[in-house]
Amino acid sequence: MTISRPSLTMESGSIDTPPTFIGALDIGGTKIAACVADASGPLARVTQPTVKSGSERAVAEQAVALLRAACRQAHVAPERVRDLGVSSCGPFVRNDGMLALVTPNLCGGSGAPGLPNDWQSIPLEQVLREHYPNVAIDNDCVAALIGERTFGALQDEPDCAYVTWSTGIGFGLCVDGHVLRGKHGNAGHAGHMLMSERSDALCGCGNRGDLEALVSGRNLEQRFGKPAAELFAAAAAGQVAERAILAQAAHWFGRALYNLVATLDLRRIVIGGGVWSHHADWLAPLVQAEIDQHFPTLTRGVTIGPARLGPLVADVGAFCLALPPAWLADWRARQPWQRLAA
Repeated sequence: MTISRPSLTMESGSIDTPPTFIGALDIGGTKIAACVADASGPLARVTQPTVKSGSERAVAEQAVALLRAACRQAHVAPERVRDLGVSSCGPFVRNDGMLALVTPNLCGGSGAPGLPNDWQSIPLEQVLREHYPNVAIDNDCVAALIGERTFGALQDEPDCAYVTWSTGIGFGLCVDGHVLRGKHGNAGHAGHMLMSERSDALCGCGNRGDLEALVSGRNLEQRFGKPAAELFAAAAAGQVAERAILAQAAHWFGRALYNLVATLDLRRIVIGGGVWSHHADWLAPLVQAEIDQHFPTLTRGVTIGPARLGPLVADVGAFCLALPPAWLADWRARQPWQRLAA
């Protein structure tokens, strides 16, 4: 299977003259990971907490520096990397035709509390193109979806979604074999669909009662006064109060998935992220039941399951945005990204 990628940015790679090395960036509100690979697979990976101070260029410049560090670790001259895939938190806007980040987890100028900067936007594509001629950028959940469709649990599935339930909530959506992106690449920000009128559920985007405000790890902690990991550990141990809180979160999460199934006629949903990967054994039946109990004509046969690429899904997704077609079959056969886990 090959992924047809309508370009948000410049097309990367040439089928006739595939690059010797490609780069991958996973840019999140907590950390940035940078990888370099050749045809044999990933050669090095470097991570660092995401910078939140300095100029608006600081995050993009940090990403460039980390990719250069990965090149040094792999004994690759940095200038030999010309093709770059980027999996990034969003949302995006276009400034002078180039993608910029306006994520509330990084941009203090958006009104989000507690950030030591006044950034209105981060000129991600502009800075990256100063160093790399071929850059492809996607929202991190869209990139994860592409990774799962290329190498993971969604191969040959034309109507599907990748969802992350972690510190935040995000979606990547595919209908009729077409990955959805939208006017600025923000299709899939369904974590901000409004679900409830609860005034205590405040999202970093400013919404009250959206899905992320109700169920994300960050907002569960804000609402209930203890780290999400403690809430989930107590629920898994059978504590009644915590179990009730998180059963309600699973209800909201399942209802959001039902809304997407009803809207997009999806067949298969794979779920990743820290919350799901650690607690799917008891969350999955609750979420599946929430989907199944509504409008059987639309929901019959719809299944949920784990992302096959696990915690590497964003890294692999970023590589997929720059991967030469000539490398595809060999990577699928050998799964060389597994060396990153080591």
